[in-house]
Amino acid sequence: MWIHNINPLALELGPLQIHWYGLMYLIGFGGAWWLGNRRARQPCSGWTEQQVSDLVFWGAVGVIVGGRAGYVLFYNFDYFLQDPLWLFAVWEGGMSFHGGLLGVLAVAWLFARRQGKTFFEIGDFIAPLVPIGLGAGRLGNFIGGEVWGRPTDQSWGVIFPRAGDMLARHPSQLYQMLLEGVVLFVLLWWFSSRPRPRMAVSGLFLMAYGSFRFLVEFVREPDGHLGFIAFDWLTMGQLLSLPMLLLGGLLMLLAYRRKT
Repeated sequence: MWIHNINPLALELGPLQIHWYGLMYLIGFGGAWWLGNRRARQPCSGWTEQQVSDLVFWGAVGVIVGGRAGYVLFYNFDYFLQDPLWLFAVWEGGMSFHGGLLGVLAVAWLFARRQGKTFFEIGDFIAPLVPIGLGAGRLGNFIGGEVWGRPTDQSWGVIFPRAGDMLARHPSQLYQMLLEGVVLFVLLWWFSSRPRPRMAVSGLFLMAYGSFRFLVEFVREPDGHLGFIAFDWLTMGQLLSLPMLLLGGLLMLLAYRRKT
């Protein structure tokens, strides 16, 4: 067993504080920009480096705005009703992947209209770029000692003092980093390296992420103020991931049917 005692601050100079979690965002957006430009330079990609830069910038806006809104509305809606201005209190922390995804989808729709591309042309291009940010974000969660796992007696259990009970817990953040970051990236990068039917890459992303998140939620501690949503095992994360899994499977089916 190991007691988590990592300093969440990467740099502290007087009033200036730089958190590791914030640096993970920079790594995620920087990685997406680099990989996107690499793809744009391939022959007949249909993309320019300027388009990639614009897409990554507005995608970052969608992640931050959507992630904050999703956290407030999906996980703290009662508190939001009491104090609607809390939605803008971003300095207090709190982000939701599913909200960030909705923000990115909104940006993709607007970007597609402005650039004369289809929505799924944007989605298929974005999907392989996302896992770098997901993996980095989960590493940031682990360094910050937040969103920990459920108690375990396994030898790799970690004691997170912020949990307040000194129980050894699953380092579920690292599980998610491995699945949502490393495995998902390898899967999507390999799948998208060959021509695929339109919607297929987007569908695989939704289906794979939904599956990975649904599984890890069985060892991740549910949000304390929400607990289990149903059946004494279904969490909010699983409830939000189910539509992703089903929609991803539907998109894959439609993509290959349309190709046939």
